[in-house]
Amino acid sequence: MEKIKVGIIGAGWIANKMAEALAPLSNAEVIAIASRSETKAKEFAAAYGIKKAYGSYEALVCDNDVDLVYVATPHSHHYQHAKLAIEHGKAVLVEKAFTANEREAEELIRMAHERNVFITEAIWTRYMPLSHKVKELMNSGIIGEPRILTATLCYMMENKERIIRPELCGGALLDLGVYVLNFARMYFGTDIARTVTNCHLGETGMDMMESISLSYADGRMANLQAGCLTLNDRQGIICGTDGYIRVDNVNCPELIEVWRNYELVERVERPADMVNGYEYQVLECKRCLEERLLESPMMPHEETLSIMRQMDALRKEWGVHYPMDDASFTTDKV
Repeated sequence: MEKIKVGIIGAGWIANKMAEALAPLSNAEVIAIASRSETKAKEFAAAYGIKKAYGSYEALVCDNDVDLVYVATPHSHHYQHAKLAIEHGKAVLVEKAFTANEREAEELIRMAHERNVFITEAIWTRYMPLSHKVKELMNSGIIGEPRILTATLCYMMENKERIIRPELCGGALLDLGVYVLNFARMYFGTDIARTVTNCHLGETGMDMMESISLSYADGRMANLQAGCLTLNDRQGIICGTDGYIRVDNVNCPELIEVWRNYELVERVERPADMVNGYEYQVLECKRCLEERLLESPMMPHEETLSIMRQMDALRKEWGVHYPMDDASFTTDKV
């Protein structure tokens, strides 16, 4: 595949970021954009030089020239739009959070496997070179034995509709908390023995600030924070017996510093040719399609399901409920 041809469903902010990312590339191109409004689709296409603009999502998934459908609609609609793409045999890159809940995620992945269709979650952090560099440094022993991890990600978004509306799967968890959970999983794994949390709910019942403490079976700990009511440093720090690794911007790593015995010993900046970071997930999809894979080893299906399961458990503990949660989704403590 010389060039992967992408069609985007949804013409909002994150769709713009993807179009910006792929515009300068020679091996990936956005060839189609779909919106519920044909006028909006045409305006988006004109802004980025995209060849095709559709006023319906069905028209885009029926386009034979599209290799990969990028679902860039709100969390609440990921299941519906990814299912549409799968039913038309299209490979799918689904923006994070993958779906509203684990049940929807399981159904999408099952359908994709049954139809032999590639699907992966667009949690861009997983595909970035600096994310892999952090793992390499941690495993090298340069900071000794890693024992404590912290990650925090907060933005001022308290009035955004996608945050405050339950029908859009609002709250900080699916929008921001998913990043700090992924940060902990990438570097400390999944053998979690105990979870202790605290959460502040907004007027609409959505989680607006949360802290999550994870204790692992081997004695390590991770302390995570996410929220929509403040700005913060967005740092991730992995502390070991001989030093620590500091990651500037946990969702889009831009700088890594390695400190050993409180002295800076290594500094790694983001790649000079990086556009905005969204391109890496599309290039990974291209590689997977060329190799006829149904999932990406950078974000395996089981990992996506496990994180959705983890976020379901957190929401149940906090009493955060979405309309698309079924009757089995209770608000009992877990």
